[in-house]
Amino acid sequence: MVVILRLVTPAKGLYFRLRLTALLIVALSWPLAAQPHAGPSVNTEAALQAAYVRLYNFDFKGAHAILDRQRPLDPQQPLILAVGCAAYLFAELDRLKILELDFFTDDDKVVDRRKLIPDPVIRQKFFDMVAESDKLANSRLAIKPDDPDALLALCMTTGLVTDYAALVEKRRFGSFALAKKSHIWAKKLLMLNPPMVDAYMTFGTAEYIVGSLPFFLRWFVHMDSVEGSKTKGIEELNLVAEKGRYCGPFARMLLAVIALREKHPEEAERLLAGLNRDYPENPLIRLELARVNHTLHPGSGVVITK
Repeated sequence: MVVILRLVTPAKGLYFRLRLTALLIVALSWPLAAQPHAGPSVNTEAALQAAYVRLYNFDFKGAHAILDRQRPLDPQQPLILAVGCAAYLFAELDRLKILELDFFTDDDKVVDRRKLIPDPVIRQKFFDMVAESDKLANSRLAIKPDDPDALLALCMTTGLVTDYAALVEKRRFGSFALAKKSHIWAKKLLMLNPPMVDAYMTFGTAEYIVGSLPFFLRWFVHMDSVEGSKTKGIEELNLVAEKGRYCGPFARMLLAVIALREKHPEEAERLLAGLNRDYPENPLIRLELARVNHTLHPGSGVVITK
């Protein structure tokens, strides 16, 4: 596969697409749909909802505070830890300026192989929490192989580790292998009865990315249940945006990225405007909306500030 990549022109564009395949995991970094049960997990569901409102508003400390309060009430629930891992990772990605949309729409930025400098304390906390979440999830699966919360937690943590490898450590091919592993967990989530609609985040993103590759390269980037159809990928992401329990907002973010890459800034503006209304505290959404507004309406007097 490495030899094929060296012969393709432009190589940077191809590297971008392969890297973005790993970013299908970003979708999985946001929880899918924990199933409500009797007892403390009902409160856990409410806590997860509240924590992810804080995450979507980029209030990472607020998300951790909610999760820390809930953890002793439901100590065997791996999702609490998995969401905590997401809070650590996304705070780090925000600090390193990786979450800005032009990072994903500018091939040169995505394929830049220079490693970033992670916060060593956050890195240690992140990987320790991943290990603890996985331990709890595997314990639950040993008793109930189709436990939805356990499957979801493993899907999330695998995705988060993939994001770290791809975006911070710049391990391009290692992150792609991890992306395939997370894809397997997502498939198990869709096999549940009823299936978790949010799991289509994985397949929709993969469909779009693989569909963007030159035809002959699709033989080398194979994923089960993925046809390589950009149209199908966008349809699946729209399904999550409309019906996803937790991932709807993130699906809209990905659709905004796709709209910009497909030269549809009006659609990106519509999606970002809706997200800005729903999450007014998120500074990144405001910034990206201002950038798109400035592109579409250069004489409007929109001021872009960091």
